Amino acid sequence: MDFDTRHIRWHAEPELTNPVIVLAFTGWNDAGDAASTAVRTLIETSGAEALADIDPEAFTDFATVRPHVRLDEEQRRNIVWPTVGVWSASLPGSDVIFILGPEPALRWKTFAAQIVGIAEKYSSPLIISLGALLADVPHTRPVHVFGSAADDELMARFDLERSRYEGPTGIVGVVQHALTTAGFSGASLWAAVPGYASQVASPKAAVALIERASGMMGTPAPTGGLASEIDDYDARVEALISDDDDLVIHIEQLESIVDDMDDDQDSSGPIDLSESDDLLNEVEQFLRERDNEN
Repeated sequence: MDFDTRHIRWHAEPELTNPVIVLAFTGWNDAGDAASTAVRTLIETSGAEALADIDPEAFTDFATVRPHVRLDEEQRRNIVWPTVGVWSASLPGSDVIFILGPEPALRWKTFAAQIVGIAEKYSSPLIISLGALLADVPHTRPVHVFGSAADDELMARFDLERSRYEGPTGIVGVVQHALTTAGFSGASLWAAVPGYASQVASPKAAVALIERASGMMGTPAPTGGLASEIDDYDARVEALISDDDDLVIHIEQLESIVDDMDDDQDSSGPIDLSESDDLLNEVEQFLRERDNEN
């Protein structure tokens, strides 16, 4: 099957054996910079080499995601364009292709075809997309990662769920749909990031995504560098909320709800916070009270 891949600029032709593709995009799909940090960490720790990039001209609103001016050693000006990059690496247990860059603003169907074309060129057996969403979860508890897929075998193999979400979607959802339609097996992993700490980059959520994705690839999780940043993250969030008594109380309520859910389930399994009526009621009540105060 031929796909429109004329926007891909290839830089290398490595010998890869059925590589898994791991992708993430900055922007709407990347709360707390968790997904992009996860893929960037995997690229940096794996010794990945540039494989290709996707020409941004057809897909990017440069008034929103602006190019940067950089000076070289001779003080000459260069324009650095916001480009989706593609890298490849051979990890213990699997060859991998990483895709990372800004969420495109234009021509999503054509952009998704570029990703499908990469998967077809290298006969990728699995595509794992990473994302992060803002949720009413406490930063003081382990990060919950929600995994979904459309393939029954994949769901059983990796303990994933069939997504029941309906509503607005980002490029991750569009790309996964295009891959599934083209016959590829895809899984989507989403980390829940505390909504009240949305402006703080979350290494804790990035670590959770790396661990889950690495487990699916059968390769060790390179989380040492990020793990050392978690204490600083916790301290920054604590400083952020310390002067807001209402928020402190709300977080304590969320902690109690999560702890009760932990007690009600096998601690080895994932907790589906989306099914908690108590959590939803607490969140709605909290938001109503905050709106009334403003």
